[in-house]
Amino acid sequence: MTFEVDPEVAAALDAGRAVVAMESTIFSRLGLPSPANRDALDRCLAAVRDEGAIPAVTAVVDGVARVGLDDSALDRVLDGTRKCAARDVPIAIAQRWDLGATTVSASLMLAARAGIAVFATGGIGGVHRDLHDTHDVSADLDAIARFPVVTVSAGAKAFLDLGRTLEHLETAGVPVLGLGTDEFPAFYARSSGLPVPHRVDSVEEAAAVMEAGRAVGYHGGILLAVPIPEADAIPRDVLDRAIDAAVAASTAAGATGPAVTPFVLERIVAATGGRSVDANLALAANNAGVAARLAHALRGDA
Repeated sequence: MTFEVDPEVAAALDAGRAVVAMESTIFSRLGLPSPANRDALDRCLAAVRDEGAIPAVTAVVDGVARVGLDDSALDRVLDGTRKCAARDVPIAIAQRWDLGATTVSASLMLAARAGIAVFATGGIGGVHRDLHDTHDVSADLDAIARFPVVTVSAGAKAFLDLGRTLEHLETAGVPVLGLGTDEFPAFYARSSGLPVPHRVDSVEEAAAVMEAGRAVGYHGGILLAVPIPEADAIPRDVLDRAIDAAVAASTAAGATGPAVTPFVLERIVAATGGRSVDANLALAANNAGVAARLAHALRGDA
């Protein structure tokens, strides 16, 4: 067996119930330090279930790509230290990795394979600031364009080049929607100062965009950008100082490729006195709840 959908998730899909896919990297040691990763997992699962939807965390476990995890597998995710992007999934299966924590790109691929239309994460990857030197562009962006899933996130990770990230999404043909905002969120901050291409003011309006796309033959994904709740946001000036210091440290240390994100995030945690962890927990849970409501809207639930 190479691919498996959890029985609860499969039954929900067969019954036409709302299901929300989630990545596992955010809940691993690569995403948040322990015990914050456990807190994030518990809060995100609860946020989805509180809205009457079924959560489906993705991961590669013992060489099987799984959509929906039992408690035992979730415990293994919490200790996970090996990241698995979409390009890695075939290798993880063939080489029977014990645990591959799925990124946005891998999770979107597996969600689409299972027939799940909504995916929730914290913040997507994007174009890195040192693009001209490294050509580092996250696989998340093209995965969003490729797979017919709505990605709900608090924009992109704030230490990226957000302007170029939006440009890449435009080039890839991805509809980018801001939920109740005219400005693209910046993960820990409610706004990056960049205009969001299109505003919607409800999950029902976002669902209508997805349905209209399907009706005219658009089979890619949509990015629904949701600002972090105001009470949990970090002021932009505080965030900018923390990011600048973290990116400088990353460059000095020679971090490249997949190592950049955890390196930078760890230093942002230190620079903000842990405030970024609290913000991450809040935005992830908020996105999960929004995604669950969107999943209901796509199903036509009252």
